[in-house]
Amino acid sequence: MPELPENEAQRLVLERECLNRTIEAVELGDNVSYIELPGDNERARLIGHQFTETRRHGKNIFAGSKTGPWMTVHLGMTGRLIPYDAPDDPPDHTKLLIHFKGDRRLAFRCPRKLGHVRVIDDPDSYIKQEELGPDALSIIEDQFVETFGKTRSAIKAALLKQDKMAGVGNLWSDETLFQSGFHPEVRADQLGKEQLTKIFDIMQTVLESVVKVEAHYKDLPDDWLIRHRKDGAECRRCGGTIRNKKVGGRTAYFCEKHQK
Repeated sequence: MPELPENEAQRLVLERECLNRTIEAVELGDNVSYIELPGDNERARLIGHQFTETRRHGKNIFAGSKTGPWMTVHLGMTGRLIPYDAPDDPPDHTKLLIHFKGDRRLAFRCPRKLGHVRVIDDPDSYIKQEELGPDALSIIEDQFVETFGKTRSAIKAALLKQDKMAGVGNLWSDETLFQSGFHPEVRADQLGKEQLTKIFDIMQTVLESVVKVEAHYKDLPDDWLIRHRKDGAECRRCGGTIRNKKVGGRTAYFCEKHQK
């Protein structure tokens, strides 16, 4: 599932391609019965407005203005925002299509059913309503240490709890723990302040690095886990072996040698 860096890359797509353009129509695509999309009245709220700013909180993308409604997008497993110009056809699996004045279009492509688009009043109220924790790139060190130092679950599972901190998922929790040297099954509340601070610092560096390359994994260093995230692969840091196992219901990848 796209996490903070992947959603930030999609936010940049919106910001670069779709700001300050008047919305003339918002259409549903085909085969949309299984995905949450705005109804007729909600879509009508967007007509005549412009997206003048974008935001992101965790895995949620927002586009709107100070005076009009906002649109929020959750990419799910396979969602993407794809801008293009008419008369080109929208991409396959388009679930929502926004027509801007002129030829510009914005398609929400989502082959699988886990994404959604909603029309909301404002991002801050929505974040509170959804009970999301602070964004993983906004949370401060003391808050991170206090929050996770009280969490009685495996550190891998703890980092995935969106009500504690929003934006980190399977990929970047694994990468953070791989680079910081902690086994995914270590209980969060058994880690000391120094250890949690190390995890925090590395998490910030990992996320910022992936954001910088706009989530193009091939541009990340070769000794990162993401480049060789496969059971049985060789760890490029210590020569150990990459293994996987279920932790908190999710598959964790880790080096059996240097992660303790």
